[in-house]
Amino acid sequence: MEREGRTGAAFDAVEAAGVPFDPATTTIDDGDVLELLAPVVREWWVDQFGAYVPSNDGFFTPPQKEAIPHIHEGTNALICAPTGSGKTLASFIGIINELFARDRADGLENAVYCLYVSPLKSLANDIHRNLEVPLSEIADRLDERGESVDIRHAIRHGDTPDAERSRMLTETPHILNTTPETLAILLNSPKFREKLRTVEYVVVDEIHSLAENKRGTHLSVSLERLEALADESPTRIGCSATVEPLDTVGEFLVGCEDGEPRDYELVDTRFVREYDLELRCPTDDLVGTPRGVVTERFYDALHDLVQDHTNTLVFTNTRSGAERVLHNLRERYDAYDEDNSACHHGSLSKDRRQAVERRLKEGELDVVTTSTSLELGIDMPHLDLVVQVGSPKSVAALLQRVGRAGHQVGETVTGRVFALDRDELVECAVMLAKAKAGFVDRVFVPENAQDVAAQHVYGMAINGPRPEREIRRVLTSAYPYRNYGDDEWETLARYLTADYPGLESKNVYPKIWRDENDPPDGEYHYPDFPVGEPLIGKRGRLARVIYMTNLGTIPDSFTCNVVTRSGDEWVGQLDESYLDTLEPGEVFVLGGDRFEYRYRRGSKVYVDRTSSRPTVPSWFSERLPLSYDLGREILSFQSDLLDRLERGGRPEARVWLREFPLDENSVRSLVRAFDEQVRYAGPDSVSTPDRLVIEEELDRNEYERRYYVHSNYGRRFNDGFSRLLAYRIAQAATANVNVAVADHGFSLSMPLNRKVDVAGIVADLDPEDVRADLRASLDGTDLLKRYFRINATRSLMLLKRYKGYEKSASQQQVSSEMLLGFAQDLEDFAVVEETYREILEDKLNVAAIEDVLGDVQAGEVEIAHHRVDSPSPKAFGLATLLASDVVLAEDESAVLQEFHQRVLDHIEDDERVEAAFEES
Repeated sequence: MEREGRTGAAFDAVEAAGVPFDPATTTIDDGDVLELLAPVVREWWVDQFGAYVPSNDGFFTPPQKEAIPHIHEGTNALICAPTGSGKTLASFIGIINELFARDRADGLENAVYCLYVSPLKSLANDIHRNLEVPLSEIADRLDERGESVDIRHAIRHGDTPDAERSRMLTETPHILNTTPETLAILLNSPKFREKLRTVEYVVVDEIHSLAENKRGTHLSVSLERLEALADESPTRIGCSATVEPLDTVGEFLVGCEDGEPRDYELVDTRFVREYDLELRCPTDDLVGTPRGVVTERFYDALHDLVQDHTNTLVFTNTRSGAERVLHNLRERYDAYDEDNSACHHGSLSKDRRQAVERRLKEGELDVVTTSTSLELGIDMPHLDLVVQVGSPKSVAALLQRVGRAGHQVGETVTGRVFALDRDELVECAVMLAKAKAGFVDRVFVPENAQDVAAQHVYGMAINGPRPEREIRRVLTSAYPYRNYGDDEWETLARYLTADYPGLESKNVYPKIWRDENDPPDGEYHYPDFPVGEPLIGKRGRLARVIYMTNLGTIPDSFTCNVVTRSGDEWVGQLDESYLDTLEPGEVFVLGGDRFEYRYRRGSKVYVDRTSSRPTVPSWFSERLPLSYDLGREILSFQSDLLDRLERGGRPEARVWLREFPLDENSVRSLVRAFDEQVRYAGPDSVSTPDRLVIEEELDRNEYERRYYVHSNYGRRFNDGFSRLLAYRIAQAATANVNVAVADHGFSLSMPLNRKVDVAGIVADLDPEDVRADLRASLDGTDLLKRYFRINATRSLMLLKRYKGYEKSASQQQVSSEMLLGFAQDLEDFAVVEETYREILEDKLNVAAIEDVLGDVQAGEVEIAHHRVDSPSPKAFGLATLLASDVVLAEDESAVLQEFHQRVLDHIEDDERVEAAFEES
C-alpha cells in the first residue's frame, strides 16, 4: 500500500537507482529515520527528545529506528522489545505521521484509519491519554501556520457511555482504541462496521499476552474479518514484550493467505535494555534457620531496598500474598502508611485500582504490592525498582515484571528476586541465569477451538447470507485455524444447524442455515450468488442481539457455598476453580478445619468433617504454573550441578554457581541442598533430562504408602500426568489414590497394604494411549463439568443474556450440568469435543506428556525408583505441600527440620560405617 510523504536521503538514493526501498536490507541511521517524518512531526519529536546530533546514533531507540520505516512503507511488522523501550510510541508516531500527511494533502474521511487493540481497558485508557499530547501539539503547530488539521481519536470498550458511542457515528475517530471483544461487536454493528472499511493500520499491543489464550484466538479471526471488510489490506503492527518463538507470534499477527503466512518483518530488539538482576536468599540454610528469623531478615532486606529507591513495585504470586506483604511492612516499620504505600490486585474495586494506578504513575507512592494485575498496563515513569517475592514461574513473566522499572530510555532495569524455600530457590536461580543468557519460554497458541469458531461463524452469518467457502476462507486465514480441516468444519456446522435429534427439546436451537442455492424450480433463492453456491445465513429474528450480548471468551466465575451433609451447616466459600482439583474423598482445609469433599450441586459443595490428612493445598488454583520450558531447563541445571559436585564437591559447585546472578546465601543454600540429597539417596535420586525419579516412602504411623514423582515439568504437566497415573493405578490395584500436585512433581498416596509398581506403570505407558486414558479419567469430574459450562456459553449453546434476563455463572453451571449427559451421548458434538480438547491440550499439557513418555519408551529417559525411610531433601516440598494449611508456619518449619534431621542422621550413620570399614 503506497503511503504519502516518502522522504529521506537514504531512501531516495536507493529508489533513484530503481530499487524499491527495503528497510529489512537497507542500512539506515537515525538521521534517515528522522527525515521520514514530516517537518512538523519532526519538529515535535525534536522538542520532546532533544536536538538530533549526527554523530550520536542513539536518537531513536532500537525498536523505533527499525519500526518507523516499516510503518512508512506499509509493511506488516512484529516489534518485539522490552517494556519501556518505546515500541508503542514507534507505532503511533509512524502512523500519526502518515495520517497528518494524508489529511493535509487530501483530507480524511469521517471514518476509522487506525485501530489500536489492547488486552486491557486500563492500557487502552493510558494510550488514549498519551496520544493527546502529540496529536494536539502537532495540530497546534500547524494551526499557527494557518493549516487546520484535526486527527480525532477516541476510546471504545465495555465502559464507554452510550452517548459517546452514538457520537462516534457522526464524528468518527480516525484512531480508535479498543479491546478484542469490542472489535468483534463493531464488526457486527450494521452502521459502524462501514466506518471500518477505511482502516489502514491495526496495532495489537501486548500481543504476547493474547496469543496464548482464546481471547487471542478470537482476535485473530476478527482481524481476518476486518481484512475481508477493508477496502485495502490493513498494515498490521504487533507490539510484544520478550517472547518466543518469534515466527509463531509473527504469523499469529498477520494470518495466512492461500495457505501461506502473509509477509511481515520482524523487529527483534528483545535484549536492548540493560538488566541488573540478582537472586537473594535471607539465609544459607532455608531448612535449619527458624522461620521467624527468615521472615525478619526478608522484611528488613525489602525495607532497605524500598528506602534506597524512589518507587518500588513488589510482585507476589497470590493476591493474599500482596496484601500480607503490605500489611507486614506497615506493621513492622513506621515509614509506611496509606499515604505512601498501597496494594493493587484484581479483587479490589475498579475505582480503588485506578486510584493506585494514578498515584503510581505520578510517583506519589513509595511502594506498591501486587500479584499479576500490574504486569501489563500503565506507564510508571518514576518506578526504579521491582522486587519479586518467590518464583514468577517463567522467564517471560520475570522479564515482563522487572521491565516495569526504568521506563525512561537508557535506564537500567533493576530487579531483585527473593527465594524463601528450597524449591523456589532452584527455580529462581535457573530463571535469572536463563534471563541473562537470552532464553525465553515459548508461547503455545490454542488451535482449532470450536467455541470461538462457533461465535465467529454465527457473526458472519448474521452479516450474511454469505458463501460457505468465503466464511471458511476467513476462518482458516486466522493462524489458529490454519490447519482446520473438513471434519472439524462439518462437526461445527452440524452443531450450529442443530442437526442432532432431541437438541431443540433441550432448548438448543439452530443458529445458522446452510443452503445449496439450487432450487428445483430453477428460480434463484439468492440471485446475488451463483446457482449451486452453498450459502450460510442466520436463523432467528433475535440473532444479532443474542450475538452482541453474549460474545467473548472471558468466562464468568462464581464462589461455591460449602455446607456439611449432616445438618446443612454453612462452613465457608470456595472459588469454583478450586474444585478442578477435587475428587470425592479429597480432603481440604477451610477456616482452619478439615473437610472431606463429597459432591457439588450447582453452587453448593457438600462435605463431611474429618480428621484425615489434607490432600489439596488451599492456594492451588491461585498460583501461576511453572512453564514447561523452564522446567526442562531446571532439569539441565540439576544435571550440571550434580556433575560439579561429583568432580570437585561443594567447593567446585560453589565456584560454578558464583557465575550466576545469585547472592552468597543463595549459592551456599543450593549447594548444601544438592550435596545432602546425593549423600542421602545417591546421585541418581535427582531427576535430569534423561532420568525421572520416583521415590517411595512407607509411613507406618499414617498407614500410607507414598510415591513422590520428581517430574519437574510444571504444574500443568504434573496435573495431567498425575491424573493419568492415578487412573492406571486405580485400575491395577482397585485402590483409592490421593494426589497432591506441585510444579516440581507430585505425590501419590494409598493404603499401606496396596503395593503398586508405579515405576513399571510409567515405563509401560504407551504415548498413543495417553489421550484416551486422560479423557476417560475426566469422566464425571468437576473439572469436566466446569469446562463444559464455559465452552457451552462461549459456543452460545447456553446464553448468559437473553431478552433482558442475565444468568449468573452458578445458574449457567446448573443449566450446563442438565445438558452435559445428553451432549456426551451425541456423536462428535462440537461443544463436548472442544471441552476435552481444551482440558487435555491447554490445561493438562497432553502433548508434553506424550513427548516425555515417548522418550521413556525410546530409552532416552530412564525411570529411577528409590525406597526411603523418610523423604529425601528433594521431596521435602512435596511431603510438606499441605502442611501450611493445617499447622502454623513455625510448626511447618519444625516438620521440615525433623525431615532434615533424619537425613543428616542417615548421612552421619553412613559415614560412620564407611569410616569403620576403612579402619578395618
